Amino acid sequence: MDKKIFLTKEGISELKKEYEELSKVRRPEVLGRVSQARNQGDLSENAEYVAAREELSFIDGRLDELEELLKQAVLIRDSKTTSGTVKLGSKVTLNIKGKEETFMLVGEWEADPKEKKISHESPLGKALIGRRVGEKIEVDAPAGKIGYSVISIG
Repeated sequence: MDKKIFLTKEGISELKKEYEELSKVRRPEVLGRVSQARNQGDLSENAEYVAAREELSFIDGRLDELEELLKQAVLIRDSKTTSGTVKLGSKVTLNIKGKEETFMLVGEWEADPKEKKISHESPLGKALIGRRVGEKIEVDAPAGKIGYSVISIG
C-alpha cells in the first residue's frame, strides 16, 4: 500500500498525538489489566482478561495503522496562494445559491464535512482544483446538479 496520504500540519500533529497517547498511556494501562487478570487464575472464564486482550489487540492494530499513515503522509504546504488557483490546502469561499460558504481542501483522511474540510477526491474537491476566483462550476450531487462560483481563495 504505497498511496500518498495528504495531510495538513495539524492532521499530522493529531495522528502523532494519538500515536503517543496509545503507545505511552493506553497500551501500558491495558497491559497492566491483562497481567492482573492473568493472575486471577482460570482464563477461560475470565471476562476481564478477554476484554483486556481484545482492547490490547485493537490498540496494537490502530498503532500499526497510524505508523503506516505517518510513513505515507505528505505534508500539504500552507497554500498562501500566489498562483490564484485552488489547490490542496486552499481555503475557498464559494457562492452556493446566493449563500457564501468557506471550505478547506484537504486529503481524504482529514475530510470532515462538519468542519467544512472537503477531500480533494470528493466531487466538489475535484471540481475545485485549478479553479480561479470568478469561475463557475457544476457538480453532480444526489439532489441533482449544484452550481457554485468561486468568490475567494485563501
